[in-house]
Amino acid sequence: MKVYSVTDEKFRKYGRVVKNVDFTELVRAMDETPCPDDVVYVPGDAALEALPVMKELTDKTYGELAVQVGYCNGHNCMLNALEYHRSSEINVAATDAVLMLGCQQDITDDFTYDTSKVEAFLIPAGTAVEVYATTLHYAPCSVDGAGFKVVVVLPKGTNLELEAKHEGGEDAHLTAKNKWLLGHPEGGLPEGSPMGLVGKNLNINE
Repeated sequence: MKVYSVTDEKFRKYGRVVKNVDFTELVRAMDETPCPDDVVYVPGDAALEALPVMKELTDKTYGELAVQVGYCNGHNCMLNALEYHRSSEINVAATDAVLMLGCQQDITDDFTYDTSKVEAFLIPAGTAVEVYATTLHYAPCSVDGAGFKVVVVLPKGTNLELEAKHEGGEDAHLTAKNKWLLGHPEGGLPEGSPMGLVGKNLNINE
């Protein structure tokens, strides 16, 4: 699978490189987070949120909206699913990592999405990107089989457990607060997860 850089013109419709915040301390703090053989996601990490950069992320990137700073770490090479939010997501690469991305506008009226439209982008270690709200994304992928560590910044409460039942249309794809999911039948998701991806379950190494 061809992998572009986040500095490539192709990335502009999916997001932007964040240049007005110093992420050095945040990247360094990620050394203390685990990197399992599978994938772990933590919506909010107290140690990361205690860093001075938390105020910059709140004030500069989210316009004084309350945020949470967590991480997604591990080893992965598959697409498995795509999700989107009603808000941008900031990803800070503590290691090299690859994102497989798509556009929400390409989801059909019956909530399916053709994986052949997905494009892959490398985030070099130390780089931060804003992934726009209309960008489909999921867990990062490893580079050359190495583990990845990526900071994930989102509005506070995102990806936490739902408080009500949701059924029908787009609502049926809501699997956590501010998280709409389209799974792949071969993605190994928990039983009952909403499907929607058609085509190949992409492997970053193929």
